[in-house]
Formats: sequence, structure tokens, C-alpha cells
Amino acid sequence: MKQLPSVNSEIEDELIDKIFKNNFDILSPFFLKLMSEWTIGAYRVFKDIDTYTILIYLISKQFDFYRRNNLNITYNNFYKDKSLEIEKINLINISKDLQIPKESVRRKVLTLEKNGIIKKKGKKFSIDRSAYNSTQPIDTLKNISALLSVFSKILKDEKVVKNEMSSYEINSLIKSNFSFCWYQFYKFLFPYCLRWKIYFGDMEIFTILATIILNNNSRINRQLKGIDSYLQKWRNQIINQKIKGINAMSISEITGIPRPTVVRKIQMLTKNKFISLDKNKLINFDVSNKNFKEMSKIQDENLRSLNDFIKRTFNQINLN
Repeated sequence: MKQLPSVNSEIEDELIDKIFKNNFDILSPFFLKLMSEWTIGAYRVFKDIDTYTILIYLISKQFDFYRRNNLNITYNNFYKDKSLEIEKINLINISKDLQIPKESVRRKVLTLEKNGIIKKKGKKFSIDRSAYNSTQPIDTLKNISALLSVFSKILKDEKVVKNEMSSYEINSLIKSNFSFCWYQFYKFLFPYCLRWKIYFGDMEIFTILATIILNNNSRINRQLKGIDSYLQKWRNQIINQKIKGINAMSISEITGIPRPTVVRKIQMLTKNKFISLDKNKLINFDVSNKNFKEMSKIQDENLRSLNDFIKRTFNQINLN
């Protein structure tokens, strides 16, 4: 018989907050990979991140329903059916929640209907399996599992837990507690995307800039302890080291965004001093101006949301 979880097995929020803050330097590469690959994957489905976001927003309402009714749905059970019935589509709510103009929402929903992705029968709406499978978070699940596995190792090193958990083990536990974990992920994801979208104007610009930042991040020496000093020290390392940048063609190949679009977005980012070009026309994130300070404030909000996601998800799988 499976042993019941002990009340003492739950890790206190304050302790997780402290450990997250003091060890973000270790978690950062895994977080950057998670979100960079998510935005790239979102773009590749429809060549438009807003359309993909609308689709998963509609799917997320199902997880809200499971949460309200204390239902635990496994990953395999969630993805086994040919379609997913969703609640009535409310264009005004989608527009408000995702900060997409109502007419744009209407056009994108109509496109999803014309392509057979959203189907209407009487007053009922459903999402066809063809698109349903495109939202199946195989890579995202792997990246979250890797992030939480590293976090479990930190907890073990801090003597908070006895054993660390492998990515494979965490992946399996998330699948077993899928409705809970994905409710928490969407609770983190939508505000994260919304903050960057409001700041940059669209998520494609953010995706391009994130690719540039990830390139910079992979090339610097990492001796940046703790969250308070992390961003400032990271900034200083980029300023003080000669970091090899990335070109527009490489960004296009990595993201799937057409090169002309990448070039146009790069011109906007250059004009607003988010990025700089060296003598070889390679692109680097420009950390020497006021934009870095403004972006740091948004990142701080996102890291608080990430912290909440990690502690709720980790406690759930740790108790199971």
C-alpha cells in the first residue's frame, strides 16, 4: 500500500523563496532555455505567436475547470481523445486577457475555424486533435523537468530533501499530476508573455531579443551568485568581455521567423537601443542604456511568478 504523504514533507514557501533567490544563477540557464524554446515553438505552429496563444488560452480554461472541481487528470488521459470540448468563445475576454485587439482576435479565431482547428456544433465548441497534438508540450515538459531536477539537487545540497530527483522522474510525476502542474504553468506563462508583449509591442520582437540574449548568455563565464546581484554582474560581464554576437540569418534559422521579418525587427531594436551591431554586423544585447533597467523590473516580476510556479509544482510532485 502506498504510504500517505506526511505534512512535514511539504517544503515551506519561505524556505523555497530563499533558496530560489540565492541560487538563481544555477537555475537561470534552464529558465532561459525553457522560455526561449517555448516562444520559438509557439511561433512555429502557426507562424504567429498570438494565434497560438489564443489556442492554448482556450485549452487553459479546461485546466481552470479541473482545478475548481479538484480533479486530477493525467497527461495520457488528457491527450487520448480525438477532440477537446471547450467553453463558449468570448472574444471580449480573450482580447482583454491577452491584450490582443478584439478584431484581431475575431480574425484569428475565424482562421482557426476555417482550418478545422476549432469546430462548432450547435452551441458547443471543440478543438480538433490535429491542433490538439500541436499543443502537446513534449519539449516544454522536458525543459521544466530539467529545471526542477536542478532545483531538487540544490535542495539536497541545502539538506532540505534527502534525495534529488532526475529529469525523467520529474517528467513522470508531472504527467501523473498533469492537470495541477499545467494549471500552475499557465498561471505563470500568460502573465509572463503579457508583460513582455506590452513592453515590446509583440512577442516576435521578444523572441528575437531572447535569442540574442541567450547567445550572449551561453558565451560568458558564469560566476554570478544569487538573484540580487545576478543581473548587474551579468551586465558587467557582457560589458567587460568581448562577446561574439549573432547575425540575422542565424536568428532566422533558430526561431523560424523569416529573415526579412528578423531584419525589420532588428532595425526597430537597434533604433530603440536594445541591441548593438559590431564592425562585423554581429548583434549583441545592449546593456549600457536605460532599457536594461526597465527590462530588469519586468524580469523581477517574472522571476517572482517563476518562483511561485516552482514552489507549487515542486511541492506537488515531491508529496507524490
